[in-house]
Parts: sequence; structure tokens; C-alpha cells
Amino acid sequence: MTQPYKPSTWDQVPSWAKDQDGHWALAYTGTIAFIINKQLVKEADIPRTWHDLEKGKYKVAIGDVGTAAQAANGVLAAAIAYQGDEKNIEPGLQLFTKLAQQKRLSLANPTIQTLEKGEIEVGVVWDFNGLSYREQIDPKRFEVLIPSDGTVMSGYTTIINKYAKHPNAAKLTREYIFSDAGQTNLAIGHARPIRAEHLKLPAEVQAKLLPNEQYKAAQPIKDAAAWEATSKALPQKWQEQVIIEME
Repeated sequence: MTQPYKPSTWDQVPSWAKDQDGHWALAYTGTIAFIINKQLVKEADIPRTWHDLEKGKYKVAIGDVGTAAQAANGVLAAAIAYQGDEKNIEPGLQLFTKLAQQKRLSLANPTIQTLEKGEIEVGVVWDFNGLSYREQIDPKRFEVLIPSDGTVMSGYTTIINKYAKHPNAAKLTREYIFSDAGQTNLAIGHARPIRAEHLKLPAEVQAKLLPNEQYKAAQPIKDAAAWEATSKALPQKWQEQVIIEME
């Protein structure tokens, strides 16, 4: 159903983020991050790791794990920080179970509306969402960071229809998306370009992203088939292990 095309910057796309024959490649990534309301959480208490969440006094909001990919990936990210993986989500569930037992798990969904209203103290979000919310509401009010003890990175791809009427137009589009100009355009929208480490972005654009060094502990999904199976079972486990502790 697809036809391959490798843009001229192909070699700068990580091997995990592309099909070796050029059928698909991730243009930008999303990494699970924390967004912290600094008006509600003291500077000294700002969590910088998943392990920090265990000892805080603030509430943590992750959203609806049963319906939102962001929330489900948040549980996977926590699992990774506690030596779990796509097949073993239990360490992540155990962390949120502990928060529920402490009455520190918020059922609010971390959206721009709930953040603006002050309903979220610490939220678990995709980095591009957190950065966008922060800019739209008040950059001074929120801090967005990547937990340094581990997190998960996912991505967004394009495919070219094998039967497209104008396949060269599609190839030109992919060429632009992976060019310096196209990657910079993604960064302006707070999306971390797949070629981030090879780009020299204007200072005002770089300021819309987190520093590259924050992503050292971020890892891509390594076993997509296992994660698909685990994520399907996750909503029921979330109800049985986590939500029950809030009743």
C-alpha cells in the first residue's frame, strides 16, 4: 500500500525511527514529560524523576488511562523508570497505586483548561503538549521537564500511497518535512524534530523546546507488538489495581 522515498537528510534520522527501505520515517517525537504548576508546588518540591513523585505532597494527574494514548504511555514511562518495559507494566501500575493509596492521584485530565484553572499541580503529558500549554497560559507559571530516571518516546510518521495520482508531490512534501526548514517549522509548534541533534535552530525557536540533554534517559518503544497487547489490557488493570484504591 506504500511506496518508499528517502529524503536527502535520511542519514540523520535514527535507525529506530525509520523503515530501512524508506516506506516510513518519524518526522517528530513525543516524549512523556511532567508539567508542574509552580504556584502550587514549591521550587524545592518540584519532581525531576518518577521516584520523586513517591515523596511529594502534591497531587499527580495523568488523565484517563483507559482512553488516552498520552495517559497509557505515561504508565509505560513510569514502568521504564522502575525497570519495567512494554511487556511488564507492573512497576508503573505500582507507582500510581501508591499515589492512589496516599490520596495523591488526581483524576483530572491535564488539559489547557484544567491547568489554567489551577486544578493540576503535577501533570503527566507529552512534551509538546506541556510546552504548548505553558506558552499559551503563562510561561512563568509552569515548568516542563523530562524525568531523568527514564521515560518513553513515541513518534509521528508519514506514508506515501503506492497508488497516489501525484506521488512526486508527496515525495517533495516528505523532502520538505525532513529539511532544516520543515524541521524548524515543527519546532515552532513545540514538536521535537527527529533531526533535533543535527539542527542549529534560531534561539527563539530553540526556546520553544526542551534542551537535548534532557532526553538522555528517553527511550523509544522497543517492542511494538508487546506494547499493543499490554496497552489493550492496561485499562482493566488500571481499574482493578489503581482506581479501586481511590474508592
